[in-house]
Amino acid sequence: MLGKGVVGGGGGTKAPKPSFVSYVRPEEIHTNEKEVTEKEVTLHLLPGEQLLCEASTVLKYVQEDSCQRGIYGKLVCTDFKIAFLGDDESALDNDETQFKNKVIGENDITLHCVDQIYGVFDEKKKTLFGQLKKYPEKLIIHCKDLRVFHFCLRYTKEEEVKRIVSGIIHHTQAPKLLKRLFLFSYAAAARNSTATHPKNHTVMFETLQDWCWELERTKGNMKYKAVRVNEGYQVSERLPEYFVVPTPLPEEDVPRFQGHGIPMWCWSCHNGCALLKMSALPKEQDDAVLQVQKSFLDGVYKTIHRPPYEIVKTEDLSSSFLSLQDIQTAHSKFKQLFLIDNSTEFWDTDIKWFSLLESSSWLDIIRRCLKKAIEITECLEAQNMNVLLLEENASDLCCLISSLVQVMMDPHCRTRVGFQSLVQKEWIMGGHCFLDRCNHLRQSDKEEHQRQLSLPLTQSKSSPKRGFFREETDHLIKNLLGKRISKLINSSDELQDNFREFYDSWHSKPTDYHGLLLPHIEGPEIKVWAQRYLRWIPEAQILGGGRVATMSKLLEMMEEVQSLQEKIDERHHGQVALQAEASSLLRASARLSSLFPFALLQRHSSKPVLPTSGWKALGDEEDLAKREDESVDLGDL
Repeated sequence: MLGKGVVGGGGGTKAPKPSFVSYVRPEEIHTNEKEVTEKEVTLHLLPGEQLLCEASTVLKYVQEDSCQRGIYGKLVCTDFKIAFLGDDESALDNDETQFKNKVIGENDITLHCVDQIYGVFDEKKKTLFGQLKKYPEKLIIHCKDLRVFHFCLRYTKEEEVKRIVSGIIHHTQAPKLLKRLFLFSYAAAARNSTATHPKNHTVMFETLQDWCWELERTKGNMKYKAVRVNEGYQVSERLPEYFVVPTPLPEEDVPRFQGHGIPMWCWSCHNGCALLKMSALPKEQDDAVLQVQKSFLDGVYKTIHRPPYEIVKTEDLSSSFLSLQDIQTAHSKFKQLFLIDNSTEFWDTDIKWFSLLESSSWLDIIRRCLKKAIEITECLEAQNMNVLLLEENASDLCCLISSLVQVMMDPHCRTRVGFQSLVQKEWIMGGHCFLDRCNHLRQSDKEEHQRQLSLPLTQSKSSPKRGFFREETDHLIKNLLGKRISKLINSSDELQDNFREFYDSWHSKPTDYHGLLLPHIEGPEIKVWAQRYLRWIPEAQILGGGRVATMSKLLEMMEEVQSLQEKIDERHHGQVALQAEASSLLRASARLSSLFPFALLQRHSSKPVLPTSGWKALGDEEDLAKREDESVDLGDL
């Protein structure tokens, strides 16, 4: 295939260096191919985006292993992104896929998405920062979205290597002025003066009319009002210029503590209940000031507790939920499982995959966030209660939980335009500190190239939990013993009776995709995205198919058919579906692969249960499962 470069042989483990020496430079082959095809890949620029530097004859590795297979192309850096223009992308440009990302391509990395940059010098990997005296022969970029890119610069002209490496380092790491950020040049170039109806475009919540329209859409305008007291940011830069408060609340109360202690409207349920949020009042030591704050809050609570407002339940996310430090630490551990550079590291990680994943606590954090959102949904939907989210600045966990609740309860928020409007309302106008949390200005004085989050100085607290996969193990064992699902997790975090009844009742009914949607939150239902874990098996990444991709799809279909058959048996015979699954698990010497649940149960062969003909068809891919994995013998359970 034109534009492909292959050196050496394949394999999942480290192989000796190829002894073959080519006296034809790859760029010469590359040039000849260009003469034959006469195709130039076009760089697509957004309004206001400028090209800064570029380098030709760059090899982007498909998989970083001993075979060093890849695609030749051009590596460019703009003031918005790093992009690789491969020679085979012209065919993809003509593919009018409905779900194609029109802003970011498959081989594009926005500058703010870059997490770490490494260079390889004489097969030694080093972190790159500042001015370089020597330039690498290979560039490795770790992204915040868990992608890893490998670019070989060995065949690129020296001057182009200097420009592209220096440009990428400077524009992803050097401190920036606020006005130098790309969003300002984009906003100036893409400003659209035509006004359309809010139903047909993203609502920006920049005007009083936008908030009034949202109140009318959710039927919250009977109890709440949009106010302009912060117009021109006279009260606080932390608050939007316009927002919504309870109708009886005097507007002159808002400036007293710069918007702190004021219940602000997020969303209204169909039954009239509402989701509110409030930033906590600043902590004071002076008794007189504390007395003033107490009197102020008493007045606010009396306003929202009297009719026509329903009973208010307060959720203090700062003291009774996850801390931001817990989330940051868990995510840092979690992403290290994916930011690996070669297949050897992949298989070394694979051996202890489950224990590493559990020790990160990331999946448990996901489960707890979903559970908290369902608890609030139950209060709004079933108990007809208002819910007030309380947080130090109401701009972190409030944004997260409020967004989850609205996605679950409001079908409009599950549309493309509705979801964009939700992000604009809860995160942008909600005052989330993107600039500090993501360190967009690169002004952190931490260690070299460390992207630490800027977090409030609150005391980190460790919540008592037994571990995500330990709970999952209990779930599996007690299913095997025939226990009821609702009694699987016996811990201090056990679901409340009314919550469990609401949760089970909803999942027992047919799903209405235009109404309330609740996710599964039991341990086995919270999974890691398969494609991120399987990326070191290149055939699983083939766009549009491939033999392994086809077999994977067949496995998914077989699993779905088996699940449907179990549900039919359960309904007709009154049997619990998990008992049938348990009987198969109890067969002698069953094994669980680290690819589980992305592959089925394995036997002694340590391969997923596939037809023999299927594995024969895969040919060279047979060595992917040669590594021994930790076994789980279920025969003694």
